[in-house]
Amino acid sequence: MPDAPLSAVADVAAAAARAGGDVLRESYGRVQSVRFKGATDLVTEVDVRAEQTIVALLRSHFPTHQILAEEGSVGGDDPRHRWIVDPLDGTTNYAHGLRIFCVSVGYERDGKLAAGAVYDPSMDELFLATAGGGATLNGEPIAVSTTDTLIRALLGTGFPYDRSMVPVALRQFSALSMQAQAVRRVGSAALDCCWVAAGRFDGYWENIVNAWDVAAGALIAIEAGATVTDVRGTPFHVEAGSIMLAGPALHPKILAAVTEASREPDGG
Repeated sequence: MPDAPLSAVADVAAAAARAGGDVLRESYGRVQSVRFKGATDLVTEVDVRAEQTIVALLRSHFPTHQILAEEGSVGGDDPRHRWIVDPLDGTTNYAHGLRIFCVSVGYERDGKLAAGAVYDPSMDELFLATAGGGATLNGEPIAVSTTDTLIRALLGTGFPYDRSMVPVALRQFSALSMQAQAVRRVGSAALDCCWVAAGRFDGYWENIVNAWDVAAGALIAIEAGATVTDVRGTPFHVEAGSIMLAGPALHPKILAAVTEASREPDGG
């Protein structure tokens, strides 16, 4: 069978993201069970229920496609097509009643990001992109900011769950806080990417991310005009393990600042 047009795939991604978002919205403020995957990395029953809803919708349209989802859903045996799903990006925020969270649904074709949807149910904002087709917010085109100096830049970042990796993140946060206009840590990698795409943030970096955290958001940012790499400046791919994105003029300045701050205090 011929591949579905990317516009049709994006429609499914959007529907899946909205369906997951409906689950999050309906259960907001009523989290009943929380378990920990690590010292600070938690998961709720809502994560699992949202993932089941999303995966069921994806399978109903594309039963042979592979699925990689944060809470363990898998499926399909077609290696050319893979969905990468985070049913609740910002679980800690959600569990504490902080309205900064979203659903992320990315799609790869032949190993390349081809479609992505990120839905923020609190704001009813749907970020959507297809490879080569641009990025939109609720159907309207979006683009990265043209800010080209750090002192005028509002940046986003995230901290790792692995406490042994926090010191370097703190050094980076401190250095960029002195060089940029401000740095925010909102707790949702997918929204960080989308807010760069929409020009709300001028740049974003994070040292440790998973594929489901950034698959959809990275494509949305790319299609909005961002330069997207890992934190070492090498070309981005979903398993890179880190991410950095900004407008083309600002990206190298963030990269230089983060690289310098990442060095050990003794210069090693």
